[in-house]
Amino acid sequence: MIALRQVALQRGTQTLLENADLTLHNGVKAGIIGANGAGKSSLFKLLLGKLGPDQGDVEMSGGQRIAHMAQEVEALDRPIVEYVLDGDHALRKAQADLLAAREAGDAHREAELHGLIETLDGYTAESRAAQLLVGLGFVQADMTRPLSDFSGGWRMRVNLARTLFMPSDLLLLDEPTNHLDLDALLWLEQWLTRYPGTLLLISHDRDFLDAVCDHIVHMHHQTLELYRGNYSRFERTRAEKLALQQAEAAKQQARREEIERFIARFKAKATKARQAQSRVKMLERMEDIAMAHVDSPFHFTLPAADKTSHPLLVLDHATLGYRSQAGDIAQLDKVNITLLPGSRIGLLGPNGAGKSTLIKSLTGELALLNGKRVPGEHLAIGYFAQHQLEGLDVTTTPFVHVQRLSPTASDQEIRNFLGGFGFKGDDAFGEVATFSGGEKARLALALVAWQKPNLLLLDEPTNHLDLEMREALTEALAGFEGTVILVSHDRHLLRATVDEFWRVADHRVEPFDGDLEDYRAWLKARLEENRRDARSEKNERQSQQPSSDRKAARKAAAELREKLRPLKKERDKAEKAMEAAQHSLEAVEAILADPELYTDSARKAELTDALAKQATIKAQLDDAEQTWLAAEEALEAMEAELLASESA
Repeated sequence: MIALRQVALQRGTQTLLENADLTLHNGVKAGIIGANGAGKSSLFKLLLGKLGPDQGDVEMSGGQRIAHMAQEVEALDRPIVEYVLDGDHALRKAQADLLAAREAGDAHREAELHGLIETLDGYTAESRAAQLLVGLGFVQADMTRPLSDFSGGWRMRVNLARTLFMPSDLLLLDEPTNHLDLDALLWLEQWLTRYPGTLLLISHDRDFLDAVCDHIVHMHHQTLELYRGNYSRFERTRAEKLALQQAEAAKQQARREEIERFIARFKAKATKARQAQSRVKMLERMEDIAMAHVDSPFHFTLPAADKTSHPLLVLDHATLGYRSQAGDIAQLDKVNITLLPGSRIGLLGPNGAGKSTLIKSLTGELALLNGKRVPGEHLAIGYFAQHQLEGLDVTTTPFVHVQRLSPTASDQEIRNFLGGFGFKGDDAFGEVATFSGGEKARLALALVAWQKPNLLLLDEPTNHLDLEMREALTEALAGFEGTVILVSHDRHLLRATVDEFWRVADHRVEPFDGDLEDYRAWLKARLEENRRDARSEKNERQSQQPSSDRKAARKAAAELREKLRPLKKERDKAEKAMEAAQHSLEAVEAILADPELYTDSARKAELTDALAKQATIKAQLDDAEQTWLAAEEALEAMEAELLASESA
């Protein structure tokens, strides 16, 4: 158990916590949320004993093994699989002791240590470490490469794999998805849902929090407020609380009307494409989501250029990649793209397939290896990528950054604009050198917005942004009138802002006819295909296997098939529960769709009852989905084992 009792914590002149109380029981998976600077990372330091409270007590159950990602990566000359294995200190010590006993000729001690290593699951350690690395995007050929071969973002992935490998009862993860693409994020999400210990997770990814967490800790106004359920349930509960506060009622009504106008405008233009329809549903949910963020310090729009071209930009028979002294390195071939005004495109594809290469080629930053890039006469590109944060002038202020772009703009116009991005009052004149990653990302986005582009190219724009700023960006992008191309692992942002997906894979760029669930299914099928190819190669190598071995393998496969039956029943039962909950939810939401329900005071009890039923059913749906996912994952693992035994 973790308990904070009347805790006060101050860093410098800033009070982070004051008389804060929090109790978390073993096995909880809690998301820690709050604005940048609220003290989330300091809370972790309290739990790790690196900080002491200025007042109050921090109590933790004795004997807990804590895993926490190191901020600095050492041992750069170590092969990455060895670096991950180093995370299990007890195993490494046992291995070192075994080597010493062997050199000393102490057979009795050797036998003891072999037993200890078996207890520590040490003989499967290397394969388990490799599985973690592969899940996070590495390939088998990377396992023996030294850590120094990889860029900072990939080193962070290795560091994450090492943290997950550590035996732990309490796992502390601070923004683990920042350096992941969508494929690795989906893998991590499933891994964490199966983690048996207590998890505390700092994240600004709402879908990730929804999938992994069963509690939310909101750091707000120097307090710690615990909410039961995932992030979506937290939003609903908080919206209801805010609605009871008269001071927020007018704000909520204004925001509701604004979202309703926006939904109506988009619906009129929506196509029948599956992703466009998914976006309609997402936008309808945004009305409820906006109510939970009505007191957000961020609210801005993304104005588009007054003029546009038709088409905006064309790539004709293009080959995209990089030039080096060793020769051209082509990543994408035969690329034919025509970008039209108003298009909204999300790029999907495995890591390293060329999504960032495509965006850089569209901007003109990366020259084509072959083919033509034809920009429209009035093309105005707004480009956001993580490396642009490094290009900010750290010696000056947000105000000066904007003033340099538009010397004739009035001081008040610039200050009003920057206020929407959270740079209010004197913050607009703060030196960029002192800014956090989130503040720099907000400034970079503000500079893109100020220039009024008609083509927005965004490469992972939500890294470093907190949940409130992500929600403001989602609303602003959803209302942007220009063309959008977006690479993001934030599924909420993708659902709300794009109408179609392009898949970047196997050296090609092609339309993807489906939504994010279809993409997850495509990834799964692709993985299965790779496994089949590997099994086929294995079968060829083992074609001379003795018949006695084949008979034993068939027996083992039959036993595994028998174990599959109860899992299939559990999965099917959960699927039926999901369907039933979805039907019930649709019925309740049909009642809540009646506008008179909110204005007729005589129906107040009916409204309260409907809202309560909606929350209960959504909780049941969440529980059923988690049960289904756990059963499906267990089935996949067992089926993979079955296939491996059958091919052995």
